[in-house]
Amino acid sequence: MLTYALDRRGELPLYEFLCRRIREDIREGRLRAGEKMPSKRGLAEHLGVSVATVENAYAQLLLEGYLRAEERRGYFVESLPVTEIRKAVPPAALQAEEAEPEWFADFRTNRVPGEQFPFSVWAKLMREVLTERDAALLRPMPGGGTLALRRAIAAYLGRFRGIAAEPEQLVVGAGTEYLYGLLVQLLGRDKVFAVEDPGYRRIAQVYEANGAAVVGAELDGQGLSVRALREKGADAAHLSPAHHFPTGLVMPVSRRRELLQWASEEPERYLIEDDYDSEFRFTGRPVPSLQSIDEGGKVITINTFSKSLTPAIRISYMVLPKRLSEAFSRKLGFYSCTVPSFEQLTLAKFLDGGYFESHLARTRHFYRRRRDALQEAVRKSPLGDRAEMREADAGLHFLLKVQTEASDQELVKRAEQRGVAISCLSEYYMDPRRAEPHCLVMNYTGMERERMEEAVQRLWDCLG
Repeated sequence: MLTYALDRRGELPLYEFLCRRIREDIREGRLRAGEKMPSKRGLAEHLGVSVATVENAYAQLLLEGYLRAEERRGYFVESLPVTEIRKAVPPAALQAEEAEPEWFADFRTNRVPGEQFPFSVWAKLMREVLTERDAALLRPMPGGGTLALRRAIAAYLGRFRGIAAEPEQLVVGAGTEYLYGLLVQLLGRDKVFAVEDPGYRRIAQVYEANGAAVVGAELDGQGLSVRALREKGADAAHLSPAHHFPTGLVMPVSRRRELLQWASEEPERYLIEDDYDSEFRFTGRPVPSLQSIDEGGKVITINTFSKSLTPAIRISYMVLPKRLSEAFSRKLGFYSCTVPSFEQLTLAKFLDGGYFESHLARTRHFYRRRRDALQEAVRKSPLGDRAEMREADAGLHFLLKVQTEASDQELVKRAEQRGVAISCLSEYYMDPRRAEPHCLVMNYTGMERERMEEAVQRLWDCLG
């Protein structure tokens, strides 16, 4: 049905404004020759005008030759001379996405293998949610997420990460990047956010896109440097103490306490603890979270189920100190939660029923075997004599220091020519010249075991 903004007609009579709009649509090609026009009564009801208004507009267009009337059939668009038809400007075409190259081996991306996702359990729980909740699923949700999921996450964090939090302190969102944006609004765009250098570059990009000032803070042998935070004038520091990406460092408790002391010196200073792959530690006891030793309410913990379940679910959460959770309710509580209710309630059942712990145990075993197979392939190959594996006891990647005369850029290029995607440690530094050269960042979760030996041989060929 034709729709026009009649409130924009200015001083024109309604019928004349309607006549002009229809005439323009015909001349621009939006109404094509032979197309049947709406009935006078139907168009009048749709636009909220009188039938006489539409009748007068149609009569004028008949007179001008833009429409023709057929008895008992209605009004039709008349054919116009080619010289009178102005070609409609097509909408801007969406730029076609570049097809992802088909790599023989991809060590750049942590892809979750499809066989690791618990499809049968997830489907069973989702059916239960749909059956039990019914129309209740369609009701508006609290901005921080459903209470059932926040309770389930709080209970899980208390059992396995030593984090004491009330459900009201949790905020659920579709991905950590969305939560970063909320943090900028909560803490203030006038604050200076420090990110680890080296580090995951997208974190800085998201903060900057949300209007925050971002500085890089250097790491030393124990992790994020307090000295760097002071020099850069940071108000908030984003860090990953359990397992730093990409270096793999695990921050000792002495440095954690230094950072908590730094945060406690000013009331508006906070530490943003990114716990992104803390569930995957293969030797020793789990590393306690930074929040678990925070006595002053200075730590915001963020984590996601993208690594432990699948990125497709897009469920992440943050745990706010009580003072900030109250401020969140006041300032940002009007936001709608960005995760569908039935997915939240399914995940709540998954956590409460003990399925998540069982899934993590299986997944850790799966990834440990995959990591061991890759390391064994390196040791048995000629590459083993010219490579050193580092920081391989936790997380889903490790560093491979290789001996070569080639530059990092040349290594990446040679590997691509052999169908292998790699990244070097230098790519994660704001100033690549500060990086130790020839350190490959080996993400192995998406690496098929049957291709590992050949992939390692191709890496050997790159060294020259």
